[in-house]
Amino acid sequence: MTTSPSSLALDLSRALIQRPSVTPRDEGAMDVLQAQLTKLGFTCHRLVFDDEGAPPIENLYARLGTAAPNFCFAGHTDVVPVGNGWTTEPFKAEVIDGSREGRGASDMQGAIAAFTAATADFIASNQTFKGSISCLITGDEEGDAINGTKKVLDWLKARGETIDLCVVGEPTSQSKLGDMAKIGRRGSLTAKLTVYGTQGHSAYPHLADNPIPRLMKMLGALIEKPLDTGSDHFQASTLAITTFDVGNTASNVIPGSAQAAFNIRFNDLHTGTGLQAWLKQTLDAAADGGHYDLQTRISGESFLTPPGQLSELVTQAVKDVTGRTPELSTTGGTSDARFIKNACPVVEFGLVGLTMHKADERCAIADLETITDIYKRMLERFFIKS
Repeated sequence: MTTSPSSLALDLSRALIQRPSVTPRDEGAMDVLQAQLTKLGFTCHRLVFDDEGAPPIENLYARLGTAAPNFCFAGHTDVVPVGNGWTTEPFKAEVIDGSREGRGASDMQGAIAAFTAATADFIASNQTFKGSISCLITGDEEGDAINGTKKVLDWLKARGETIDLCVVGEPTSQSKLGDMAKIGRRGSLTAKLTVYGTQGHSAYPHLADNPIPRLMKMLGALIEKPLDTGSDHFQASTLAITTFDVGNTASNVIPGSAQAAFNIRFNDLHTGTGLQAWLKQTLDAAADGGHYDLQTRISGESFLTPPGQLSELVTQAVKDVTGRTPELSTTGGTSDARFIKNACPVVEFGLVGLTMHKADERCAIADLETITDIYKRMLERFFIKS
């Protein structure tokens, strides 16, 4: 008897959630997915990368067909740590009050299960479609993203394989399934600022060089004015101070150094290197010749897939199934779409993300069934042009 798409999505979501694949561990999650894709006729490549001193990461690239165009679904089987506050077993994958519960239910084992089930249903009735369907799955999206999607894309490029467009199954919906899709993301720059002085007795401040007021002044210079007011498709860039540390346990000692960390989420009016230059200029001026050290890390540049063929495809598929027209947004944090955009147009669309990374993470069974239909509709609109 043929398994229904909704039944396959439900069964596969349970099997994936039951694998405690907290980054960088795989715990058999890729085996579960590869077995299902092989059954559907996909050629599967298991790719393990362990470069740059980072932990080895399991990745999977699977493709059905060899002809162009190549429609790719992308996602990740790794999940964030469980944390505290759960009222259910995080890796038991129970159905409670109409929802599949467990770590990864919304981010993003549910979406992987759904687009796999959608593909199975599509090819069952369209066995001679012209083109290819592929799945690019990593186990390192929630981690450092060093040995994941970026390395798989390099591997594809080296073998001359092309992806023509990609839908990433990140949980983009806000409160109702289909209310938002992501056509871009802001960039992210994280910085650690250390200001140095001279330790001394607080009763004799003139004999010391207190780094704390200087650090406060330097941080004040960074947040004195907004970075911008936003652009056509992006909200305003933000700079958030995340730590301010002295590590001083004595109230009568002026410390020799003080540290702070901050994160900049920036839109398409900036680049990472441009912000690094701005930081140096601003901090040099505020430091008044004082000694400091600034370490920065750019985890991703801002990017945009301008509204067009791919966003229209996603929008119409959502509208066909739900009647909703998703907002095309660039809000939120980073995702592996920041790497995929270098290879092809990419849009993110997935389940409701209200519980992602939280205790009692879940997705509604009805949403799992509906998003399976949406993903299938995307394939129909792309390959069958209906």
